[in-house]
Amino acid sequence: MRATRSLELGTGLFVLLGFAALFFLTTQLPASGLKVGTTPGYRVTAGFDNVGDLKSGSPVTMAGVRVGEVEAISFDPKAFRAVVKLRIDNEFNQIPEDSDASIQTQGLLGGKYIGLGPGGSETYLKEGSRIEFTQSAIVLESLVNKFFANMASSRSENSDGDGAAASPEATQPAAGAATPDPKQTGSQQESKK
Repeated sequence: MRATRSLELGTGLFVLLGFAALFFLTTQLPASGLKVGTTPGYRVTAGFDNVGDLKSGSPVTMAGVRVGEVEAISFDPKAFRAVVKLRIDNEFNQIPEDSDASIQTQGLLGGKYIGLGPGGSETYLKEGSRIEFTQSAIVLESLVNKFFANMASSRSENSDGDGAAASPEATQPAAGAATPDPKQTGSQQESKK
């Protein structure tokens, strides 16, 4: 009886620790929006025509190093653009003010993140700054659609331009011309001439 009781307690404790670990990992995912603790930093904004699949909590990197994260994404109804609020960690307080922000993809089909490219200004981003130079997300579906549209239009142009040469009239012999007999070999045809 005592052995089964300790086995049940051990199993229950193990399951409880598993759920606690699962909860912690879930709060750390970029898309969850839940965070345990906050990292101090300064907030900047950037406007994009298309944010693609960018989510709150996605990383902000510079030269491949994580310098912050996406805090919020909203829509500006006056400019018809997405406004992304970025939180940059305080230790990265010397990012030039004229730096650019682009939405990039981790791998071929991975999640989106913001990559910052350094500018050359002597002044630095600070709380409330706005990044003016941005490049929107490249949407894979749009690229594929453009590729197939270009392929279709180039095929139709090729068939329209060469239509006269490929017509049946162009491949048939002229009236009165001798037609070769398919049963005769090449040397027999030459000897008839």
